Amino acid sequence: MTIPAQFDAKQVEAKWYDYWMKNNYFRSTPDHRTPYTIVIPPPNVTGVLHMGHMLNNTIQDVLIRRARLKGFNACWVPGTDHASIATEAKVVAKLKAEGINKNDLSREEFLKHAWEWTDKYGGTILEQLKKLGASCDWERTKFTMDDELSAAVIKSFVDLYNKGMIYRGYRMVNWDPEAKTTLSDEEVIYEERQGKLYHLKYQIEGTNDFITIATTRPETILGDSAICINPNDGRYTHLRGKNAIVPIANRVIPIIFDEYVDMEFGTGCLKVTPAHDMNDKDLGERHNLEIIDIFNDDATMNDLGLHYKGKDRFVVREEISKELETIGALEKVENHLNNVGTSERTKAVIEPRLSDQWFLKMDDLVKPAIKAVLETDEVKLYPSRFNNTYRHWMENIRDWNISRQLWWGHQIPAYYYGSGKEDFVVAETIEKAVELARTKTSNNQLQAVDLTQDADALDTWFSSWLWPMSVFDGVVNPDNEEFKYYYPTNDLVTGPDILFFWIARMIIAGYEFTGEKPFSNVYLTGIVRDNQRRKMSKSLGNSPDPLDLIEKFGADGVRCGLLLSSSAGNDILFDEELCNQGKAFTNKIWNAFRLIQGWEVSETIPQPEASKVAVAWYEAKLQKTLTEIEDHFEKYRISDALMAIYKLVWDDFCSWFLEMIKPAYQQPIDAVTFKAATEMLEANLKLLHPYMPFLTEEIWQHIAERSTEDALIVSTWPEIKSFDQQLIADFDFASEVIAGIRTIRKDKNISFKETIDLKVLNNENASKTFDAVIEKLGNVASLEYVNEQVSGALSYRVNFNEYFIPISGSVNIEEEVKKLEEELKYLQGFLRSVQGKLSNDKFVSGAPEQVIANERKKEADALSKIATIEHSLKGLK
Repeated sequence: MTIPAQFDAKQVEAKWYDYWMKNNYFRSTPDHRTPYTIVIPPPNVTGVLHMGHMLNNTIQDVLIRRARLKGFNACWVPGTDHASIATEAKVVAKLKAEGINKNDLSREEFLKHAWEWTDKYGGTILEQLKKLGASCDWERTKFTMDDELSAAVIKSFVDLYNKGMIYRGYRMVNWDPEAKTTLSDEEVIYEERQGKLYHLKYQIEGTNDFITIATTRPETILGDSAICINPNDGRYTHLRGKNAIVPIANRVIPIIFDEYVDMEFGTGCLKVTPAHDMNDKDLGERHNLEIIDIFNDDATMNDLGLHYKGKDRFVVREEISKELETIGALEKVENHLNNVGTSERTKAVIEPRLSDQWFLKMDDLVKPAIKAVLETDEVKLYPSRFNNTYRHWMENIRDWNISRQLWWGHQIPAYYYGSGKEDFVVAETIEKAVELARTKTSNNQLQAVDLTQDADALDTWFSSWLWPMSVFDGVVNPDNEEFKYYYPTNDLVTGPDILFFWIARMIIAGYEFTGEKPFSNVYLTGIVRDNQRRKMSKSLGNSPDPLDLIEKFGADGVRCGLLLSSSAGNDILFDEELCNQGKAFTNKIWNAFRLIQGWEVSETIPQPEASKVAVAWYEAKLQKTLTEIEDHFEKYRISDALMAIYKLVWDDFCSWFLEMIKPAYQQPIDAVTFKAATEMLEANLKLLHPYMPFLTEEIWQHIAERSTEDALIVSTWPEIKSFDQQLIADFDFASEVIAGIRTIRKDKNISFKETIDLKVLNNENASKTFDAVIEKLGNVASLEYVNEQVSGALSYRVNFNEYFIPISGSVNIEEEVKKLEEELKYLQGFLRSVQGKLSNDKFVSGAPEQVIANERKKEADALSKIATIEHSLKGLK
């Protein structure tokens, strides 16, 4: 097979991915082997690949490919999430562009459009992941709206309701006026924004006096039900029993007293709008206040908004402040930094709203999940610092609002048979609902047409919290073979931003529905940011297209570049140079392979001593690195494991090992060494394969004719064996000797083609194991051990050993001595200057610690260089 001069990533990637797919290497079915299971964090069905996906899925692929090499039955389940809010918004926008209003459609008509959209655009991201090399079991691809998974969602709702854990309540909720749905607390992102504080004057009924109240939302005065004052505030005791008049609305409201009010904020008086503030609602309930809702579901004013009816809340804020000023009810306006809640999905400012919603009680549900992570270590978070974040959220959890005012999603299985709030039943099917309704009403004449299903859909996370179970049909059919074999799964790789949305909830669900953890380990990746530390996003225009990067640098280059800078939980400052570094590594490995394959092999020549010791050394170095890699993976230091492999291959294999065994120009290599070099290359490929699958499979298949059973993807991970640590230490010493020779050759212009003699004063009794290597790489004609210093020679030291290179005619001794004496004089002067600073008590006591450390380093370096020059001068004179 002809080996191309250049590695063609595009051609290679397509070829080997097709080969892997054709031979079902990604496919997993239960067998006698130990399973290793990962479920993909399901991306939005309408999503496209971004840098966060690239990082997350590369790490998952590294773990799954390594598990496959280690003999596990590796199963990586892919899939997508229906993403209620995001997908419905896209479908509504599409319909609007076509002149269709969602409100003019029935639910069934809208869902038909939603499914058409999903069928057309859904799954794009999974196809893109194939370009990255993701080795998912694509035959297992799941979608959270699949029949099997939908059945699991409905069953879990019914089960929890029957246990008394799901209830319907009239509560203050977070309302997204753009998506027109409620959100859970975790879906609200708080941002500091510069706003204004409006000081409004309310007239005291029956007097000409006014009370001033500070608010950030003057538009809500039309929903005011009372003014509240702290009973301990002496400034306002005269207002007990009085009423106030709401400006513009001219409505009379009571002045009430409650210790909830902060006497230090604003004027110490609070306007109370129970329909539009969580805390105001509590006040309203305590004081039996009227609830006045002034907003429509899109945050425009309703009929109670008077002449502002139909206008957006922020437009009204500007206009009503002007009207208040005109009528003399606006005392002043100040700048004010406010914490504003926004929708995690649409970015719209959240509006607190009273609404009937479905809630899941969380107090008891969270207990096993708290224990698993924080007490028993059944589930481990990497890095462990996220345990504190997990603890804070879990121990302060509130009931989960699980209903959404959307059509795209799992419709809540509650069926109403009457007009009362409690006139409903909960069931998995309409048939069961009819039976329950007949029993509850004692009316056997009830039919399906008499029941109306709740219009709301369930929160998307209420389906994805079942993901590790539902992908194996473990909720509906928990005794099936696959679920018992693959569950619990092993590792979860995801971002810390969904620690609450998804990770914690999956742990809760796992213990609730199976009594077991859903996974053993959670690897939390960092966030990919640009070099200005900004989170990458399309809106900022700072996020490259991952497919463009793959086109430019190759999938292996991009994977390698991303992971070389990605430690668990730490953000990645992405720069394209990282991918270029990965591509350079790809080329380095390819060229090393071509070098080996280009050698002529002789079966007759004996193995040189240098090659023999080189092979022994690299075997030891490989084993040492393999031990380090295993430790890194055990601690989920995926990036550190890659760096260890990178150094082994680039420095030890390419830069040292191949130089040690390389035959002389136009000479053959002995068969023993060639075989060993090929085996070492194959071992390297196995270590590299999880990170760089395409390049490694290409080289592997070039090295020898392989059957489908012998493909690299299903080969075996190198076995850990004992190794000679002393051999590694001896080489480290020898490499410094070689470096010294090369430095002298370069500094003194002694050609690397010219042989030299080397004499050694072995004060340290250093090993002579690598003498043949020193001779070869230093182009040393003779290496001789001596008992005393050698005069008329250039010299250097490695620890206590002294090395002498006798001067040839190409070096002028007098000029060399003169040059060294000048350098010595300069260094001695520099040393006196540094030591003068360090002997000055005032300087030492006053200078920063780092400055002192730098000066001490300068002193040590100067002393070392002076000793070396003095030693060299002694040898030359």
